[in-house]
Amino acid sequence: MSAQRFNDVPRRIKPFFHHKRTHLNPVSLQERLAVTLRVLPSGTSQNAVAISYKLLCAAIWRGLRDDFVPFPQGAEWKEFSRDFWRMWNFPNCLGCVDGKHVTIKAPANARSDYFNYKGANSIVLMAVCDARYRFTMVDIGAFGRESDGGIFQSSEFGTVCTLARDQHQPAPCFTVIETSAGVNLDDARKIYNYCHSRARRVIKNSCGILAARWRIFQKPMEFSPDKVVDVVKACVALHNMLTHRCCTSSNLTSTFFLTQQGLVPWQETVIRRGCLN
Repeated sequence: MSAQRFNDVPRRIKPFFHHKRTHLNPVSLQERLAVTLRVLPSGTSQNAVAISYKLLCAAIWRGLRDDFVPFPQGAEWKEFSRDFWRMWNFPNCLGCVDGKHVTIKAPANARSDYFNYKGANSIVLMAVCDARYRFTMVDIGAFGRESDGGIFQSSEFGTVCTLARDQHQPAPCFTVIETSAGVNLDDARKIYNYCHSRARRVIKNSCGILAARWRIFQKPMEFSPDKVVDVVKACVALHNMLTHRCCTSSNLTSTFFLTQQGLVPWQETVIRRGCLN
């Protein structure tokens, strides 16, 4: 994260950070943010850096949510569809949906609620992403034993789609289409399977980038389930902030190659290779 982006985060989360002043030299918001951004990418336990430093996960989510994880509106749906067609050659696609298990330490008296089919305890991150690996909608906190289909149907955006369909109202619609199974498939089904899998891997890659960038996902989180939800929300918001094309970069020469002085004749062909205009 660049210094410019780091300095922007405290400004966004300051209205949502409330901490009682108990001594003359309290830990500043910037110092708490620095500790949080050390724990999340490295996976270091909170006790290792100091139990007295409160992680700012809830404030990060509330401060960044409206700008970087807003619920899509109006023309944004059409933009998602155009991006999937241009970048992944898949038509009429508004997003890729998948569930990711976030491994946690088994809570006390939780029985088998968090025990998943992989033999670990977890909560589920149900996410929708666009063609550019950005999360557009998330539902976090379902029990690990629940299925992806059940979590999607009970989620807020899944419920909206279901109600709109039942009432015959226009609304964004997510249709889960399975690939054609079998051995003796004709060419049409083989081609569809390839195109479907190629587009669907965007959500797999998005979750992989999230886990690789924030290594706290690499091992069981030793927090209460409610705290884990806050941690995952913060990681999603920070992921989108770092990925979002609207974020300004510290590299001030990024637009130089679009000017007459920096333009080269082959650059448009190279960057659009493999994409449909």
